[in-house]
Amino acid sequence: MLPALAHVRNWIFDLDNTLYPASADLFGLIDARMTAYVQNLLGLDWQAARTLQKDYFHAHGTTLSGLMAEHGVDPHSFLSYVHDIEMDALAEDRRLIGAVARLPGRKLIFTNGDAAYAGRVLARLGLSESFEAIHDIHACAYQPKPQPAAYESMAAAFGIEPGESLFVEDMARNLKPAKAAGMTTVWVNNGSEQARDADDRAYVDYEIADLGEWLHDILGDEQ
Repeated sequence: MLPALAHVRNWIFDLDNTLYPASADLFGLIDARMTAYVQNLLGLDWQAARTLQKDYFHAHGTTLSGLMAEHGVDPHSFLSYVHDIEMDALAEDRRLIGAVARLPGRKLIFTNGDAAYAGRVLARLGLSESFEAIHDIHACAYQPKPQPAAYESMAAAFGIEPGESLFVEDMARNLKPAKAAGMTTVWVNNGSEQARDADDRAYVDYEIADLGEWLHDILGDEQ
């Protein structure tokens, strides 16, 4: 193990565009269905629905949170609709599977999606048995990343000490609260970031392009 990471006991991973390449564009399918949901709900044209969806995303953390706050949308209905997609673009990455298996300590998924969807993704990636648990939007009481309450609920649910934890995300803004709580942060900079205003990102400890490659680098050669 890389000496600088010898303190890590808990390896926490985002799901979408983190455990698989952003080029798969799976989230693009979900994004389009979110726009369609807003369009159908409010009777808007596509562009107006798209603009409102993104406004909710930036103001509330997720489109769902905005719809719940502004329109009382049922989260189960929304998530069932937007996650009804094909996953043909996903494939197993044996290098990543092997690297995750070698990580010492606990391994968790922390996602703004729901556990049912996350389970489907993990199955397609060959990672169904690789993680102890999934902390999803329901477990966060619909307070999504980057709201600090989401991180607090995750840490409390699994008895995690943030100072012994590392969090991997493709959206840099979601790393800021993790760093504030004491976690080591890893940003998968693969072009999926949707921030409107980039900051100095001083809260990012490691910036990487490929998760599997980075994990093998920090773990070193197998003996």
